[in-house]
Amino acid sequence: MNHILRLNALILLTAILFGCNKDFLDRRPLGEVSSADVWKDGPLSEAFITNIYGGLGLGGFNEQMLASLSDEAIFTHADRNINTINEGSASPTNPGWVNSTYEWTSMYNWIRTCNVALVELESATFDDPELLERLKGETYFLRAYFYHQLVRYYGGVPLVDKVYGLNEDYSIDRSSFADCIDFILNDLQQAYTLLDGKSVPKGRASAIAVLALKSRVLLYAASDLHDIPTAGANSSVISGYGNKSLIGYESGDRIARWTAAKNAAKAVMDAAAGYMLDLSAAVTPEEGRLNYKSIAMGGGSSGPGINAAAAIEILFGRYFVPEKNEDAGWHGRHNGPNGYANWAGNTPIGLFVDAYEVLEGGNTVPFNWSNPVHKANPYINRDPRMYATILYDGAQWKPRPNSTLDPVSQIQTGAYDIIQNGNLTTWQGLDTRSSPIEDWNGSRTGYYFVKFIDINPAQVDQSMLQYIPWPFFRYTEAVLNYVEACIELNEDGEAVSWLNKIRYRSGLPAIEETSGTALKERYRHERAIELAFEEHRYHDARRWMIAPTTLGRKVTYISVTGKFKPGKQQNAPYTHDESIYDYTYLPVENNAHENRKWDDKMYYVPIHRDEMNRNSKLVQNPGY
Repeated sequence: MNHILRLNALILLTAILFGCNKDFLDRRPLGEVSSADVWKDGPLSEAFITNIYGGLGLGGFNEQMLASLSDEAIFTHADRNINTINEGSASPTNPGWVNSTYEWTSMYNWIRTCNVALVELESATFDDPELLERLKGETYFLRAYFYHQLVRYYGGVPLVDKVYGLNEDYSIDRSSFADCIDFILNDLQQAYTLLDGKSVPKGRASAIAVLALKSRVLLYAASDLHDIPTAGANSSVISGYGNKSLIGYESGDRIARWTAAKNAAKAVMDAAAGYMLDLSAAVTPEEGRLNYKSIAMGGGSSGPGINAAAAIEILFGRYFVPEKNEDAGWHGRHNGPNGYANWAGNTPIGLFVDAYEVLEGGNTVPFNWSNPVHKANPYINRDPRMYATILYDGAQWKPRPNSTLDPVSQIQTGAYDIIQNGNLTTWQGLDTRSSPIEDWNGSRTGYYFVKFIDINPAQVDQSMLQYIPWPFFRYTEAVLNYVEACIELNEDGEAVSWLNKIRYRSGLPAIEETSGTALKERYRHERAIELAFEEHRYHDARRWMIAPTTLGRKVTYISVTGKFKPGKQQNAPYTHDESIYDYTYLPVENNAHENRKWDDKMYYVPIHRDEMNRNSKLVQNPGY
C-alpha cells in the first residue's frame, strides 16, 4: 500500500506545482525548435538548407568509388556487390552496389526536403532579403543537382515539385527525358537569377556552380546515348525499347543541342578562371606533374611543390574539416598501399595505366607493350599526369611506417631475388598480396591510385585524416565540355587550341590530330586522362556508347619480377636498383576476382522492384 500512497502524493504535488500554469503541457523540450519557428529566423533557415547539402554525401570519396564501375579501377575486396554490376548480372531485385548519392529513394527524400524548403521560404518572415534569396537559389541548385543525378543514371524520372500530404495518391508517371532536362534547366535558371552577384561561403552553391551544372546537363543531353536514332542504331536493346522518350530525344535538332552545350560551357569559362590555362608552350614534365597534383590537392595540402593557387580550379567542391571527423578523411587509408597498412580499395586497372602516353622525340606516342623499349622500361617518360595519379613498382612514395623493411620508401609490387642470411631467396614485395604486411589488402592489379591522397610526407594515411576537397565541378571540365561541343560542330581549330592549353599545363606538347575522327579520339583520350577518378569515365563511356569495348573489357594487371644481373647481388632489405636487377614486366589478364562483361541494359541503372511495387505507374528501363 505504501507505493500507492507515494504515487498519490506525487500526483497531488504535481497538480499543486503546475495547476496554475496552463502552458505546462505546451512546453517544448530544450534544444528543439518548432518547424514554424525555423522560417522566422535567418540562421535557423540557413541551417535547414545546410542540411540538404547532406544529399551530396562525401562527394566521390566513398570507400567504394565509382571508378571501380568503370575501366579506371577494380575494387579489391570481395562481397561488396560491385561485381554484380560489372559482370552484367544486375537486376531490379538485385541492382548491385548503389551509392546513396544517386540511389532512387535517397534522391527523392532529398528532393522532398528541397520542396519543403522552397514552400517555406516563400512565406519566411526573417528580415534578411539577401539571405532569403541566396537560400532559395541554393535550394533550386540542389534540387536540380539531385534530379541530374537521377536522370544520368536512370533516364527520365517522375518530376515532383510539391510536398505531398497524407493519404494522397503517390503514384506518378516517369517524365520524358526531354521534360526532365527542361525541368532541371528551369531550376538552374531560377538558381542563377537568385545567386548571381551574391557572395557565397566556400562549399555552398554559387552562380558559377549553377553554370557548371548547366554545362554538364546540356553536354550529356546532346550525346549519342540520348539521341534515340543514334542510340537505337548502336544498340538493339535501345531500339527495341517501347518507351524511348524516357531515355532520350526521339527527334529534334542535334546541332541546336550541341550549340546549347557549347554556349553553356563557354559561359562557365567566361565567368571563372582556370589554373595555368594561359600558356603558349609546354612547361617541363616535372612542372606538369606538380601542376596536376596541385589541382588534385585543391588547396588542401602543404606537400612539397604543391601550389595552393590551384584551388581556383574547383568551381563547386565538398570540403572537409577536422571537427566533423568524416569518413572521406580516410581516403588515403581506403586506397593507399597495403605495405603502408592501408586498404588498397580502388586500384587502377592495367589497361587504364597503359593509356598514359609516352613522351618521345618531342611528341607523345601511345604506350605499347609490343614496343621493346616501352616494355623494358614501362614507367619512364610517361605523361606527367600519370606520376601524380598512379603508384607503380619502384615509384617513390612517402616514408614507410616500417622503415626497416624499406629504408628508401619505394613501392614494391613484384617478386625479387634477395640474399637473406647468406642464401638466395625471393623477396615478396611489401605492396603485393604476398606481402608480410596486410597481404589481404594488397592490390590485385599491381598499381595504386593516389591522385587525391595528400602528398605531404608528414601525412600518415593509415592513422591521420586528410582534408583534400572533392571537386564536383572544376574549370577544366567546362573547358573539355566546350572542346567536345566544338568538335561536334566542326569548329576544330577552337577545340585544338583549348586541348593544347590543357596539355601545356601538364608538360605535354601540342597535339598532332587536328580534325575529324582522329581529333575526336584525341579529345576522348585527353578527357579520360585529365578527369581520371573524378566520376566522369563511368558516364562518358556510356553517353559516347563506347562501353562495350571499354567498360566491358577484361581486367589486366601487371606481373613484375626482379632477377639479379650476372655477378650482382643485394642483401635484404630489398630496394629497387636497375644496376643490380633485370626487371621483367608482363601484362596479364585476370578474371578470377571479377569477370567483366558488357550488356547493353547497363547503359541505365535498373529501378528497384520495391519502387516499382510502390508506384504502379513506373516503367522499367530497357533490358531489365
